[in-house]
Amino acid sequence: MTDGTDDPTPRARSPRMARDERRAQVLRIAQELFSSEGFHHVSMDDIAERAEVSKPVLYRHFPSKLDLYLAVVDQNGADLLVAVDAAVQGIEQGPVRRGDGRDVIAAIVEAYIMFVEGAGESSALLFESDVTHDADVRARVEHASSEAARRISVVLSQVTALPLDDASMLAVSLISMAQGAATYRLRQPSDAGPERTVELVTQLAWGGVSALIRPDFEYEDA
Repeated sequence: MTDGTDDPTPRARSPRMARDERRAQVLRIAQELFSSEGFHHVSMDDIAERAEVSKPVLYRHFPSKLDLYLAVVDQNGADLLVAVDAAVQGIEQGPVRRGDGRDVIAAIVEAYIMFVEGAGESSALLFESDVTHDADVRARVEHASSEAARRISVVLSQVTALPLDDASMLAVSLISMAQGAATYRLRQPSDAGPERTVELVTQLAWGGVSALIRPDFEYEDA
């Protein structure tokens, strides 16, 4: 019977901690290593050493390096979807009023800019993964982006009255624009804050989206 803690090895290691705390620590360290070195250049030995656990303890939490990598990806994906949900929920839950279209574009762009701002290089695990050799793995890595595009397409369809297929294309294009700007800003730091990036990308995106709104579209406050 265990007491819910991991006992790393007989040799000196970090103090014992609860299983959930240990798992969170391993995920954090794995994220740092996968982000900086890439999946193929990081071993379970590297992660165990940095986390100060034995390999048996590491494998008790994650059966393989791929399982650990995908757990990190899932965690990042969940964070991204929380940001996207916050951006679109106002339109999803209420009537579409004049001005809502630009506001939701700005909120979506901001969600991506601030996600990358907080995640740093680990955002590449979702956007530029080097683990896409297997279709099932690729689908898992791309799940958050696909789900974000689906949710955004529904909202864009609502604010433009375009068919869902057209809105889906717009959603993917908008995500690529916001994601590209966010990644560029991360790797080419400037004195301008994230707010400036959000404003510029919003202006560019809304200039295109607004031109696609049907002339006969009726807003709830019309």
